[in-house]
Amino acid sequence: MEDMTNVIEMRHIVKDFNGFKANNDINLTLRKGEILALLGENGAGKSTLMSILSGLIQPTSGTIKVREQKVNIKNPTIAKDLGIGMVHQHFMLMESFTVLENIILGHETTKGPKLDFKKAEKQIKTLSERYNLNVDPQKKISEITVAQQQRVEILKVLYRGADIMIFDEPTAVLTPQEITEFIQILHELAKEGKSIILITHKLEEIERAADRVTVIRAGQSVGTFAVANVDNNRLAELMVGRHVNMQVNKPTEKVGRTMLQVEDLHVKNKQNVAVVKGLSFNLHAGEILGVAGIDGNGQDELVRALTGLQHVDSGKIIIDGEDMTNRKVRQITEKGVSYIPADRQKYGLILPFSVSDNLALQTYYQEPFSRHNVMHYDVIHEHAQKLIKQFDIRTTSERMPVSDLSGGNQQKVIIARELSRNSNLVIAFQPTRGLDVGAIEYIHNQLLNERAQGKAILLISYELDEIMQLSDRIIVLHDGRISGEVKPENTSDEELGLLMTGVKKEGSAFA
Repeated sequence: MEDMTNVIEMRHIVKDFNGFKANNDINLTLRKGEILALLGENGAGKSTLMSILSGLIQPTSGTIKVREQKVNIKNPTIAKDLGIGMVHQHFMLMESFTVLENIILGHETTKGPKLDFKKAEKQIKTLSERYNLNVDPQKKISEITVAQQQRVEILKVLYRGADIMIFDEPTAVLTPQEITEFIQILHELAKEGKSIILITHKLEEIERAADRVTVIRAGQSVGTFAVANVDNNRLAELMVGRHVNMQVNKPTEKVGRTMLQVEDLHVKNKQNVAVVKGLSFNLHAGEILGVAGIDGNGQDELVRALTGLQHVDSGKIIIDGEDMTNRKVRQITEKGVSYIPADRQKYGLILPFSVSDNLALQTYYQEPFSRHNVMHYDVIHEHAQKLIKQFDIRTTSERMPVSDLSGGNQQKVIIARELSRNSNLVIAFQPTRGLDVGAIEYIHNQLLNERAQGKAILLISYELDEIMQLSDRIIVLHDGRISGEVKPENTSDEELGLLMTGVKKEGSAFA
């Protein structure tokens, strides 16, 4: 059981952004050796509150105590000196640097006038082995998977000696097996006396990992509860202020013509290594085909090839009867393909642009948004206002830079843009990454609505619950190949987990 001593007290915290109170009188306490979950909708103010605690922004008013001493955390260096470390949802890594260089950056060990890389590497390897965070210190960040990048972020915090650790949506890119390992790491850290704040939307994760949970809604504290005394349905209601349907209602599919044919597809990655190795599958109108697999087994390259972002070495991609192999991105888009990318900030949005500009990105050159190369901004703004309302995008104005929105609302901008284009094929890669249960419920319903309208949906997700609930069929990727094809009603998480590690199902056509 955790110590009852408070290591963090945040009292009456207010953060006002030009009249918008992202935090409006929030209270939070963290005890020594506990795991405290911080739960709230996208835009509820969780990340703002933690950015205040980690010194990235200053509160408008309120007090913070660390180990019972009142503090003014003016910058991240002061937070670090207080033993506070944060692992952000969007990783803060230099892609051209090695793992080792990223971990020691700003916290370098020297030997005389030179950096002592050997000593640092030894410390990192010790931490890596101790917490089962296996990454190669000499690899460049650009060469490792997203899941490995997250481990680098965790190692950064541990290397800096933090004993108050903040994790912002840490399992968004992890497989079920990796999540189990990660939660075990959290428990080990807590046993050692480290105090952990876990920002998460996953109610089952809170149940497995946390001692207490603080719920905030619309910038205000709703309450703090012992996890053992509150169930998931109640937490969901506290978070969004209404009843949330946790089960997906999926009518029987009405399968139509073949919308996507992938034939013996071979694709190499940036390092010229074969990562998609002879994939073949079909997807029909009115069907959701789920693609499961551990991150790094060819999903990225498959999606990039399908959307025209990566060259296909051999094989065919046929969309609605037309060979679209190695066509340009715009040609594939105009063929009726919508694409929801896994990394919203890198591939889905132009962050300095406004919400309205981002909502028109795929169609700005077409009528009614432009005519004879003249942009019709009044029409673009009107279109944006309609989608903001329809998709419940939380923004004060369609003219606001999309960078100012919360991660979940940024995702809603992409969902709104792609699903409003009336495409026949939707490629959805991690469509609900980092979203709260209310937003997940909404987006799942949107995808099911697309299916009901006869759209074909390719759903690539690392969330097995999402794959199992939404898919009509599931193919599992391992090492760039299909290790099995199953129906969700005839399989289990355990079987999918085995297929994801390459253990093939007996009697399967792929065995």
